[in-house]
Amino acid sequence: MAVMPKVTSGLGWEDGAWGEPKETASLPVSCAGVSPAPRLRALGGLAVATLLSTLWLLWLLGSAPGGAPAPQPTITILIWHWPFASQAPELPSNTCTRYGVAHCRLTTNRSLLASANAVVFHHRELQTRQARLPLAERPQGQPWVWASMESPSHTRGLGRLRGVFNWVLSYRRDSDIFVPYGRLEPREGPAPPLPAKSRVAAWVVSNFQERQRRVQLYRQLAPHLQVDVFGRANKQPLCADCLLPTVARYLFYLSFENSQHRDYITEKFWRNALLAGAVPVVLGPSRVTYEAFAPPDAFVHVDDFGSAHELAAFLTGMNESRYRRYFAWRDRLRVRLFSDWRERFCAICAHYPDLPRGQAYQDLEGWFQA
Repeated sequence: MAVMPKVTSGLGWEDGAWGEPKETASLPVSCAGVSPAPRLRALGGLAVATLLSTLWLLWLLGSAPGGAPAPQPTITILIWHWPFASQAPELPSNTCTRYGVAHCRLTTNRSLLASANAVVFHHRELQTRQARLPLAERPQGQPWVWASMESPSHTRGLGRLRGVFNWVLSYRRDSDIFVPYGRLEPREGPAPPLPAKSRVAAWVVSNFQERQRRVQLYRQLAPHLQVDVFGRANKQPLCADCLLPTVARYLFYLSFENSQHRDYITEKFWRNALLAGAVPVVLGPSRVTYEAFAPPDAFVHVDDFGSAHELAAFLTGMNESRYRRYFAWRDRLRVRLFSDWRERFCAICAHYPDLPRGQAYQDLEGWFQA
């Protein structure tokens, strides 16, 4: 993951701005006729100076005299067009609070363009011309965010966006706002029992094209491995609530990405396999990339085998003890999905203080294709 430059701020003042009280020699006070007034005046002056110093420090720290911290300003994120929808979901004021992000407001009200702290543009709507960039009305210095969770193979029109966007929100680890499709988090409490298995391998696919590497690999596997294919491509679609219990009955799930690109690991890995309780057989980025997201013994990578026949022999020859080792991670980790665009957009506020100012992607296409 790329390390982004941090924007830091601090409070302080130059040494000696207040000065230090000078030491004074102790004077003997006789009992006969020496007035204590000078000493009282000195003590009074010191008390006043201390009080002023305290009040000044409180002011610097943004606190009221009663100790209550100054309210943190709310960050307004304008979503220019809601992804894959003609209408946005409800966005109450506590939307981001639900995801652990405070002082963050999501809105689709375009009349707030001039005052928004950042504006987000989802690429699919720019690509299909459903949305257009308000370049003429853009306030000077306003950060614009390019958002996409699609692979470069399904992304067009980046060449006309040179110098437009300041930040990127995507699944790429070197994005300004990195939002993966999922991740493993520490588990609290015992793991649920592993579902009973009655079938060998499943694959849910809708976009089935012979030129795709995943289809070619499936064709090579099918003679040696029992694979049940679901989805529109095989005229066996699964309802939204049917996918997980269906896949749970299988030993393996083919987590084959539609294209192979840097960090492109989608719900096919996180939801369809790991969350369902099947061992993912992955086709995507390199094994090293997968190991940045999951333990090395949580999946089977196709690149570890010289041929589809070798892969099939490994899967069909696996004994129960070896198979269960692929689920050792479940004792300490659980799957968390990031599928809600509201949560993805709230992440902008979470990263906002540390996001780089003054940068612009002069070659967004070159960066994304790398």
